[in-house]
Order: sequence, then C-alpha cells, then structure tokens
Amino acid sequence: MTLPTNSWRRQRNTATGFTLIELMVTIALMAILLGIAAPSFVTFKRNSELTSIANNFLAALNAARTEAMKRNMFALVMPANNDNDWSQGWNVFVDTNDNGVFDSGDIVVMQQEAPPPYITLTGNGSTAASRSYVRYDGSGFSRPMGGNPANTTLTIARSDASSDVRQIRRIVVAVTGRPRVCTPRSSSDTTCSAS
Repeated sequence: MTLPTNSWRRQRNTATGFTLIELMVTIALMAILLGIAAPSFVTFKRNSELTSIANNFLAALNAARTEAMKRNMFALVMPANNDNDWSQGWNVFVDTNDNGVFDSGDIVVMQQEAPPPYITLTGNGSTAASRSYVRYDGSGFSRPMGGNPANTTLTIARSDASSDVRQIRRIVVAVTGRPRVCTPRSSSDTTCSAS
C-alpha cells in the first residue's frame, strides 16, 4: 500500500532534532559555564586538602601521645627524612632505643606521605629544629630533647593563596601535650599565633 504524497510530506515536517547551530550554541554556553566554575572548584579542592593535611597531622600527634602513654616510652612525630623538612611527609613511632631518630629498631605507629607541593609546613620550637620533631613522654606531656618544655606550633599554609590568612591552619601543641588546630581570623589574631 502506498501512502499519498501529502501524508508523506506531513510526516517529514514533524521530524524533531537539533540543528547544527543549536548544538554549537549549547556547547558554547556549557564551555562558558565550565570556565566560570573550574577555578572555584580548584580553590575548593585545595582548601579541602589543606584541612585534610592539618587533620592528618593532628591525628598523628594524638596517635603518638596515645602510644607514649600506652607503652610508657617516648613517642615522636618526625619528618619522614629525619631532618627539618615536613613537606616530605612524617613518621609517628615509638622510640624504643631513646635516640631521637627514626631507625630500624623503632615501632612504627603510622606514616604520612608528602603533601602536595603548594602546601607548606613551617614550625617553631622543636618543629623547627635542625632535626624537627614533636616528642611525647609516658605521661602524655610534650617533652623537647634537652630543653625546657614550651608550646610548639606548626603552621600549614597554601603557598598559592598569597597572604589570605583563611588559607592557614596552625597546630599548637601545649606543654601538657594537648594538640589543637586553629585558623587565624586575621594577621593579628593572638588566639592562633605562630609564636
């Protein structure tokens, strides 16, 4: 059976789809929207990584303190390469031979890999020594090697965020051994200073 010519034309006119121009306009609009959203997504991701590194370091300090009290021995958090470069990651260990260095006889509690290159870690006190560390005794107190007990601060910051203080996390270890994380509200914030 053959269809009349008018019926065939009616079916052809009702066919739906996109024209090439409509498709190009849609792709162009999506490209513009993605161009606007991508930089804020990168900022969000890097802020999340900054918070994650600070929380990982806080967890490392709490693990060292717990192990020191559990075993009644010194436990340390040190840079992974036994010097003062925290950007290479860090080790948490029980110092069984009490030499203040991570070596083969020590009990590994946890290890942290290196943070991204745009995250900087700088400290004061024992965290800025030529061989940086945070050391806990069997009572859970922070005890420097051969010195008077003092608060220690490690500053974790995004190096790509210029001078924005919201891109800084500070981990303060009190003489009592209790660590805390803070974010400075301004450059003159005394509740979260680096000293």
